[in-house]
Amino acid sequence: MGIESRWGFRVGSLPQGPLNKISDVPGVTVGHCTLADGEVQTGVTALLPHPGDTFHDKVIAASHVINGFGKTIGLVQIDELGTLETPILFTNTLSVGTAATALVKYMLDRCPDICETTGSVNPVVCECNDSGLNDIRGLHVAEADVFAALADCRADFAEGAVGAGRGMRCHGLKGGIGSSSRVVELDGQAYHMGALVLSNHAQFDDLIIAGVPVAQRLAQAAQVAPHEDKGSIITILATDIPLTHHQLERIAHRAIVGLSRTGSYCGNGSGEIVIAFSTGNHIPHYPQADLLPLRAVADTKINLLFRAVAECVEESVLSSLLHAETVTGRGGLTVRSLADLLTTPQP
Repeated sequence: MGIESRWGFRVGSLPQGPLNKISDVPGVTVGHCTLADGEVQTGVTALLPHPGDTFHDKVIAASHVINGFGKTIGLVQIDELGTLETPILFTNTLSVGTAATALVKYMLDRCPDICETTGSVNPVVCECNDSGLNDIRGLHVAEADVFAALADCRADFAEGAVGAGRGMRCHGLKGGIGSSSRVVELDGQAYHMGALVLSNHAQFDDLIIAGVPVAQRLAQAAQVAPHEDKGSIITILATDIPLTHHQLERIAHRAIVGLSRTGSYCGNGSGEIVIAFSTGNHIPHYPQADLLPLRAVADTKINLLFRAVAECVEESVLSSLLHAETVTGRGGLTVRSLADLLTTPQP
């Protein structure tokens, strides 16, 4: 259920997609494997950019590092070549290596030419640190969990404390996976802009919901201890609008607008990393011609896309908070759900 229909919070003015998720971009799917057992509160989330062969049929992509306190794998090649050629994985900080190895195995199984008759593959793995709620030093994420998340990919996926989002905290409350989408019209045709976040960032006192600072109202019920702005947020932007690598870079830069509208100041210990891709242009690994036909939106129309990004990202952060339940994890630490707080009578 969307946050507007459930909570009455309306973010922005552009129309939402049918699911109000990143999967409103045709072909994009998301899956989870959730590990929730006492001290272990973690998992893996996977995003498929399209249902086909992502290595041989790449999509144009770009990344933007707002604050680089992060351990994401794969950004260098995305920025150099401007393409995405694997699914995108999300997990906790110390499980990036395991996830990358599993993703390489996943790709090798599907592409026998990798490192045989053609070059290597660029696995993309993103992370946030869930060490508060999760026994991160236990290295509980296994390759089988990555394969399970990839096999679970679907359009109507769960949000909140699921998959990689299981142990995450956002604004001192329970965070995790959140998503949203917007519909824009170009040349009389409907296109989609979608966002997905793994939220683990920001301070409770700074939280803003639909333009309203809410921390003072919720403080007594929340009982959130003072904490630094650290922990990171990963933002993925997807669209079916044909865009160039440079235009996707510009799109990615606007994610900060949505983050700031929820009260994020991008603290020193928080990694704010954005990956943006478009399914509107595909790049064949084995081109049949020297010149490729690529389309792009006119820059005079790109302001509409900037607005869509800001609205999607803002709502995705709020969606991660409002879909996540209260979780108790390592050492008995309990992190409250924003949804629980909003339904608790305030003194």
